[in-house]
Amino acid sequence: MSTPIHLSSQLAVNVLDAHSLLAAFGVLGVGVVLFAETGLLVGFFLPGDSLLFTAGLLCTGTADSAVKLSLGPLLVAAAVGALAGAQCGYLLGRRAGGALLARSSSTRLHQGARRAEELLEKYGYAKAIVLARFVPVVRTVLNPMAGALQVPARTFTIWQAAGGLLWSLGLTLAGYALGSSVPNVDRYLLPIVAVIVVVSLIPVAAEVRRSRKAAKAKEARG
Repeated sequence: MSTPIHLSSQLAVNVLDAHSLLAAFGVLGVGVVLFAETGLLVGFFLPGDSLLFTAGLLCTGTADSAVKLSLGPLLVAAAVGALAGAQCGYLLGRRAGGALLARSSSTRLHQGARRAEELLEKYGYAKAIVLARFVPVVRTVLNPMAGALQVPARTFTIWQAAGGLLWSLGLTLAGYALGSSVPNVDRYLLPIVAVIVVVSLIPVAAEVRRSRKAAKAKEARG
């Protein structure tokens, strides 16, 4: 039975901080967070990239941290959460269509939806579904968008599984590899996570810049 102190620590968890999530919920939390981020529109703000990398790092046993994770169960939880979440998002989009997005007032979420639709149109289903895994917010909204746009279920399932495994296992193993090769790497955890967040936002920043240039060019022609 959980003690009041343990329960209060879980209730006080910072959902935007990977280390806080892992300290409160461990491996199970990884699966739940990835499911929410990739399957439910309300999870677009969750730190999937940094969570996977940090979790892999904490599996090495070299980090000076109270949080210790096992690599095998972590890989299973990450894969299941990422794959099940995306499939759930697709089914919700197929049934509810654009109504899910219409109910949201989040500008960031709507921008992600437009970017997801552009990816599907520009790159085709397979490439877009895989690439979306590596772009924050887009990996949340592309799955229901794919359902709403009637992407064939077989095509979506095959490519979301490929992209989901590459993303979830790749980032986790990258964290594990770094933790295994660099002594006391936990001392640099915050800068490393900051770099991961910045890198993950580069595609979004590039797209915003591209959109602004396109808008200015259109105004100039008009």
